[in-house]
Amino acid sequence: MPANTLLPADSPAAGAVATLAHPLPCQPVPDGPDESWLDHLADSLARNGWADLDGRRQLGADLLTALQKEVTVLDQRGAMRRAGIGRGADHFRDGSVRRDRIAWLEGKSAPQQALFAFFEMLREGLNRRLFLGLRRFECHYATYQPGGFYRRHVDSFRGRASRVVSLVLYLNDDWQAGEGGALRVYHPDDEDKVLASVLPETGRMAVFMSEEVPHEVMPATRTRCSLACWFRQDEVPLPL
Repeated sequence: MPANTLLPADSPAAGAVATLAHPLPCQPVPDGPDESWLDHLADSLARNGWADLDGRRQLGADLLTALQKEVTVLDQRGAMRRAGIGRGADHFRDGSVRRDRIAWLEGKSAPQQALFAFFEMLREGLNRRLFLGLRRFECHYATYQPGGFYRRHVDSFRGRASRVVSLVLYLNDDWQAGEGGALRVYHPDDEDKVLASVLPETGRMAVFMSEEVPHEVMPATRTRCSLACWFRQDEVPLPL
């Protein structure tokens, strides 16, 4: 598949919403990203276009556990919706391209509210360092059942001023390399060159420039849970 193939995630209007009948207990809002952690992230994005980070200290064990519980309950209750590719009239589902289920976050539960506070601080920190003009973010849970995958893709059309920075937060305890499920990050100008393979361990984050960095979700032997977030330059969602 060519390096510039676009296989974007659904818009919030096209997917399930992450809500629970019995909200989880209130979560403390993280203190925010450490300045040195933000410096490292910004430097990696500026130099390489991507970064592989440990977010456990930044988010805290309690919040990560609550997010794990929320996505697990949603998955077990069948509240996740099969994901597609494209937008608007071009939106469709293709099992040969991606096999995951998603639920969009609206900040209605305590863990989501705490996470949104963290993402807002992250947005402001990236703007201060890289002058990206990020105005908002959107995010969803994703679950991949055993054998699920998402073929090589990038997250945004070039020049649309929409998704600019992508972030994936992993929510899987005790993940072993032999279980598969890694995120492969490819060189933007060499489709055969793998820059990194990021294991989906709890608290690990992969962050990359949405228009520039091709990536792929590899099949796994167990259910794989994650949370994807996109920081955007547009003020309101584009019409579908």
